[in-house]
Amino acid sequence: MRRRASLVLLAFAVCFAAMAPTLRWYAFPRLAKIPPNQYQETVLEARPATLLNYATLKAEKVEKLTIVQTLKGNVEESQRIERDAGRDVVVWDALAYVMGPDGKMVSKVPERYIFDAHTQDPVHATGESVDGDPVRREGIEFKWPFLTEKRDYQYFDAQTRTSAPIHYKGTQTFRGMEVYYFEQTIPWTKVPMPKTMPVKIPPEVLAESGLTRWYTTKRMFWIEPVTGAPVNGEEIHREELRNAKTLMGQDTITVFEGHVKMREDYVKSVGELVESNRLMVLMLVSYMPWSLTVLALALLALAFWLEARSRRAAAPPVPSVPTGSVTAPV
Repeated sequence: MRRRASLVLLAFAVCFAAMAPTLRWYAFPRLAKIPPNQYQETVLEARPATLLNYATLKAEKVEKLTIVQTLKGNVEESQRIERDAGRDVVVWDALAYVMGPDGKMVSKVPERYIFDAHTQDPVHATGESVDGDPVRREGIEFKWPFLTEKRDYQYFDAQTRTSAPIHYKGTQTFRGMEVYYFEQTIPWTKVPMPKTMPVKIPPEVLAESGLTRWYTTKRMFWIEPVTGAPVNGEEIHREELRNAKTLMGQDTITVFEGHVKMREDYVKSVGELVESNRLMVLMLVSYMPWSLTVLALALLALAFWLEARSRRAAAPPVPSVPTGSVTAPV
């Protein structure tokens, strides 16, 4: 009976030992993915800010500027692209809606971001765009990969329509959570005019006047490394109109300047969401594989112990040798 039990325990030990690496290296890359129907809204504010007043054509100090960033999963487009791509794809229709202190629109820039649901690598397909202009992204945007590494990544900048390194600057603690801090600086760069603005300037007028828009920013992200999700983000942002003397009476006019930060209530809600998703990822990459490994070792030890006991019980007794003198036969 003990030998049968030891064989059963040995079989379970082998099974659990095989399941541990299978969960980590086979199941995790296939099960951990961004859902195609995800919806997320984040509100950021710059308090105070410098903002161009289009009525007076002068830059003015304002109490705050608000940016509402929405990410909405487009399930129909995801399914359409998946048929050709042969892999799980997520399509995010993003919108950055900028409002002044009076709640009126300053600008709005739509994006379509297409990426691999598992790796977050960009997927190039029809519809990939920023403000209606086709783009070809390289690197990440909005979200880092699962199990983010301590290294630099290529990060796509929607204003310049180009990618540049975003640098890993160290590990920090944010609200009791271990995070990786990343930083990217975009130098002054000429960028396109937003297609939706409070004042519509005809393209031919822009071409004749030579008016151009320039932009620079210092971008900062605090990333929870297990999920790859940003738990906080900030930008020190500046925009200018140059060669503006013909239309606005000055050569250079500040359009916007401010330190943009996530609003406190959204920092809390994002942190709660990341914590719950972090547990699910850890179950696949750490908790379950290690638990199965420890269980396999325990069952293996128990199987060997039972086998050793059964062999000792089945061994024949050793005959005893009588003591005293022995008389040899004559």
